[in-house]
Amino acid sequence: MGRTATIHRVTNETQIDLLLDLDGTGKADVATGIGFFDHMLTHLARHGLFDLKVAAKGDLHIDAHHTVEDVGICIGSALVEALGDKAGIRRYGHSILPMDETLVTSSVDLSGRPFLVWKAAIANETLGTFHSSLAREFWQAVASVGRLNLHVIVNHGENTHHIIESIFKATARALREAVEPDPRSASVPSTKGVLA
Repeated sequence: MGRTATIHRVTNETQIDLLLDLDGTGKADVATGIGFFDHMLTHLARHGLFDLKVAAKGDLHIDAHHTVEDVGICIGSALVEALGDKAGIRRYGHSILPMDETLVTSSVDLSGRPFLVWKAAIANETLGTFHSSLAREFWQAVASVGRLNLHVIVNHGENTHHIIESIFKATARALREAVEPDPRSASVPSTKGVLA
């Protein structure tokens, strides 16, 4: 059985249908109504080599916050469901990713213990209808619901678009490494015997 998950989430603020395949080829079919966010989710799929389908309808007449956060919640839920007991995965992943003037480090531990360290000074700027502060909100939701440690460090950068895009690409590549099967071990990668 493949490492896939289907999530359906409905609240008074959003309605989201999401499909995640951890062993995909990087195909993305995303429609959130937030152009820049769709662009970032496409990078998440492409650089993580995940197949990702997202159809989201949210209260965009207010702003993009609820939609972005709830998609993060759904991706976190999908990671938990698709990974199961996490037996045979690498567990850890990291990426140092350059993009023009920007350099970002992202490290992931699929530990079962949610924690976000965010050392990213990003200018208050709106890219289309996506406010730059929503990048942190998205990854906070993924880390919390996905029960993973995520450390994001912007080593340097100036262009807000480049910084956020580098964060998504670097974290996608860190997640890709962390979820990959470990050819040397089929067991749960923890001395506890569980990652929950």
